[in-house]
Amino acid sequence: MARDFRQAAHLPNLREDRQPASPEELPRQRNGVTPQMHGRYPDFNVVDEIDHWDEATRRIVLERVEQAPPIRFFTTEEARTLGAFCDVVMAQDREPRIPVLNMVDAKLFAGQLDGFQFDDLPDDRETWRRVALGLDAAARQHGVREFASAPHEVQVRVIGAFADGELHGEVWDELPPARAWSVVMRAVLSAFYSHPWAWNEIGFGGPAYPRGYARLAAGQRESWEGAPAFERDPVKDTQGRGVEGT
Repeated sequence: MARDFRQAAHLPNLREDRQPASPEELPRQRNGVTPQMHGRYPDFNVVDEIDHWDEATRRIVLERVEQAPPIRFFTTEEARTLGAFCDVVMAQDREPRIPVLNMVDAKLFAGQLDGFQFDDLPDDRETWRRVALGLDAAARQHGVREFASAPHEVQVRVIGAFADGELHGEVWDELPPARAWSVVMRAVLSAFYSHPWAWNEIGFGGPAYPRGYARLAAGQRESWEGAPAFERDPVKDTQGRGVEGT
């Protein structure tokens, strides 16, 4: 069986069963919005700082919150499959969710690509379309009709095999899964962490222009940055539990 792609045994916030903490184990967000409304910085809302941003930055950031772009590049069937993929791979199990696929779709529709591609892959736009077909094909190998309607355990298995480059058959006989994983996850992570709700979740203080950052040493925070609900030294913690490097 493919490993759980969400396994992160080197992180300090694991439960005794070595799985990452669930949202319910983190504080409820009290100020602003985070995915699923739980996070480590419950009183921090980056949007509180909008008066310190220039007009162009303010407009761009607020558009990400207020105007999720419509799906225009992907077909309805592709969006159904890939939307489920984005939710599972980013562990967005319920609302509020960052509209990751909408943001990816907008870039692909506009032709805003990374400026390079792997020599054994097609254009990123075609790679995404083939990944959608491949996820459905992999789901059928588990006895279900499509990826989007598959049980969560099946979706996790398929994505785990995708992450490990171990998908085979149909689309995957021509599309290298490890390379395709790199392409789609680069876009998924870029979209997710460009959204202010993700900034709230990780305590990121937002755009530096024009105010800038001054406290750059380890352990220092600007006055407007969020304070975590708990402090833990990840190096000492992982060393103490003997899980460093796993």
